[in-house]
Amino acid sequence: MADQQSIVALNIGSQRISMGVFVPTKKGITLKACQSTSILADPATEAGRIPQVQLAITELAKALKVGTPKAAYALSGNSVFVRFVKLPPLEDENMAELVRFEAQQNVPFPIDEVVWDWAKIESGGIETEVVLVAVKADSLNDLNAVVAETGLGTQLVDCAPTSLYNAFRFNYPASEESILLLDIGAKTTNLIYADGKKFFTRSVTIGGANVTSTIAKEYNASFADAENSKLTSGLVVLGGGHAGQLDEATAALGTVIRNALTRLTAEIQRTNTLFRSQHGGSAPQKILLAGGTASLPYLREFLEEKLAVPVEFFNPLQRISLGKGVDVDALGREAHQLGELVGLGLRATGNAEVEIDLVPDVVQAQRDISRRKPALIAAASLFILGLGAWAGFKAKSVGDSEAFLSDLDDKMSELSASASKIERGLKAEKESLSLLKAYAAAESGRLSFANTLNQLSAPFLSEKVWITDLEFRSNFNADQDVKTDAAIDESFTGATYGASVVREDRESVDSVSIKGLHLNASSEVLAIFGKLKNVPMLSFEWKGKALPDSQLVKENQSAPNIENNEYAAPFELVIPLKEPISLK
Repeated sequence: MADQQSIVALNIGSQRISMGVFVPTKKGITLKACQSTSILADPATEAGRIPQVQLAITELAKALKVGTPKAAYALSGNSVFVRFVKLPPLEDENMAELVRFEAQQNVPFPIDEVVWDWAKIESGGIETEVVLVAVKADSLNDLNAVVAETGLGTQLVDCAPTSLYNAFRFNYPASEESILLLDIGAKTTNLIYADGKKFFTRSVTIGGANVTSTIAKEYNASFADAENSKLTSGLVVLGGGHAGQLDEATAALGTVIRNALTRLTAEIQRTNTLFRSQHGGSAPQKILLAGGTASLPYLREFLEEKLAVPVEFFNPLQRISLGKGVDVDALGREAHQLGELVGLGLRATGNAEVEIDLVPDVVQAQRDISRRKPALIAAASLFILGLGAWAGFKAKSVGDSEAFLSDLDDKMSELSASASKIERGLKAEKESLSLLKAYAAAESGRLSFANTLNQLSAPFLSEKVWITDLEFRSNFNADQDVKTDAAIDESFTGATYGASVVREDRESVDSVSIKGLHLNASSEVLAIFGKLKNVPMLSFEWKGKALPDSQLVKENQSAPNIENNEYAAPFELVIPLKEPISLK
């Protein structure tokens, strides 16, 4: 899909890895394709994150058929250090030296241990203002090595806050009011202020993972189980008796989430004060919501309630053209999570207002070689000519020729020994890579269930429809009536801790059974079923033919049976998966 004109943008978040393919146009850029995947941001499994990131990037590059081009990628806000510095009025040619001095004073690490860059920004005053961005060199080089292992090169490295700011400036060019772009990710929330020409950003280490950790602590559950609860049943309880409209379990979970997010609103108010007092900005008149955690139900209303400011979802695609193969509806549902990709695409085409490039050591070395290439070619030519003259002179003497051949034999022996070492090293590398891929595959399989549950939960937002049982099943068959077999032993509730509850004769699951209840809302059940057809992991075909809805909607009782003291009517959906999930 990628060609010489294409720009590959890669956003490496704490939990979400996204990739987009853009092409430059006269008016900006066109998005040709985009995909994303998730990894589990569990603090306890941080050591296993690198293989997951590498596998995710590899799979995205394969799915988008990008080949091995150079990619523009962004670093998360918690991995970079950002500082705004005011300088006296200077000519541009004198600015670089003073900026380097300010970097040495402001960056909290020895300057030779970081990779840093700067950009001049509009301040509205007589002083010159620049933004400094720095990252520990070791961290950047390690991440760049992970990207390189997937086959991608590096075109440039930006950071998430400046990428989002560039996406905002391009898509909201007429905005003059003070705006807070609030990017709530898994581990970090980036607060990006745009007030006229003023630009300011601050990152706080509060995000979706903090909410998950709070749930895990409150319910004494694992991080993975808490994450699943947040994705399937989580919402933010609002004031004004909102909790009384929910069932007890949902209200309790929503209250825990609300309490966890209260700290975030306090940080937002604190940063508003900082922006006004130290940077001469105005209080935000509107908040634009971005990031994966922004999808949490009622979060937008919660922020409006706590901050008393209108809150909308950020749309970084307002002025971006879309290619013919792009699913517009699917993209629209997650547009607020694509700001970094759009900003990277704009940065790579020179349409960015703030240009930052954090260059890894190996990339800088490649650039230096490219700049010196003409001189190196000339030197190599002279060396070859000299070597030819030397060889001609040596050929005049038979004795010297024999000595020359003997010397070549010795060098061949040395080269053979070196070749053996290289061969052993390559073998060891191949074995390590095989182990890494096996581990990454195991991690990917472990996350398949959470990813599927995440996708299934989105359509179930009705207050009149709720899930009572969700079960992954095996041996889906729709030749006549839809049938499946249980994959989990029915005695799992009494199983010994650590023992597998998967039935021994099941190697994979290929379908999901969803049972639930509704309050006289059978039509809403059918509407939710229609939304499930947009879930990528589900299939609505059998042996190449579309399955009738009537086969997959096993039950949808129109109203509760009052005679049996039922207060809600049951429903059951059985839907096959596009790709079976291995249980081995």
